[in-house]
Amino acid sequence: MIVKFGEQLHCTNPACGCEAVVQSNTIEGDNPHCVCSAPMRKNCASPNFAYLEFLSVADPVAVPEGSRKG
Repeated sequence: MIVKFGEQLHCTNPACGCEAVVQSNTIEGDNPHCVCSAPMRKNCASPNFAYLEFLSVADPVAVPEGSRKG
């Protein structure tokens, strides 16, 4: 795992919940471990699906009453 300066790490142990910010330059190797001995992971953000907005359908145009032919 490559960890860079300023990245946040969180403990995978839900009972611990420890968080840390990397204060040194790039670190390579195994996952860093928390003081509770659980591995620490990078914080992940939810994916952004904004690129799929083109699929949205516009609201249909309302047809006034009595304008239908029939």
